[in-house]
Amino acid sequence: MKKTHEDFLKQAIALAEKGMDEGAGGPFGAVIVKDNEIIAEAYNRVTSTKDPTAHAEVVAIRKACEKLNDFQLDGCILYTSCEPCPMCLGAIYWARPDEVYYALDRDDAAEIGFDDQFIYDEIEKDMGSRRIKFVKMAREEGLHVFQKWQQKANRIEY
Repeated sequence: MKKTHEDFLKQAIALAEKGMDEGAGGPFGAVIVKDNEIIAEAYNRVTSTKDPTAHAEVVAIRKACEKLNDFQLDGCILYTSCEPCPMCLGAIYWARPDEVYYALDRDDAAEIGFDDQFIYDEIEKDMGSRRIKFVKMAREEGLHVFQKWQQKANRIEY
């Protein structure tokens, strides 16, 4: 029987609860589907792995890409229990799934202490005005590597 978007989203929500109950991290879960089959699922593992990038969406993307042996998720749909944070949003755009479905939004997350608005605000600021100091230096050395990449005949575009 073909599963619906709601079925897959409910699975992401169930994973969020499972991860939270197991003490893995915050209440977030994600499922990635291709051809109506789950190819990866994950829940937030930030605190259990001591990895600030171990959000449910990122962990699921890593698993799906490994399973597909590809760095893109063409033909895939991502289901997540909450609107992706800025980091996850970036990962999603780089992974390029076809669609994303989510249950809760950033306002719901902010109400329970997961407020990412400061990151959205930081992105809009110039480098010198951000909370964390950013220093640009060694441009020529860095530029050399970029130029080498640009000339690389067998590079894989992404």
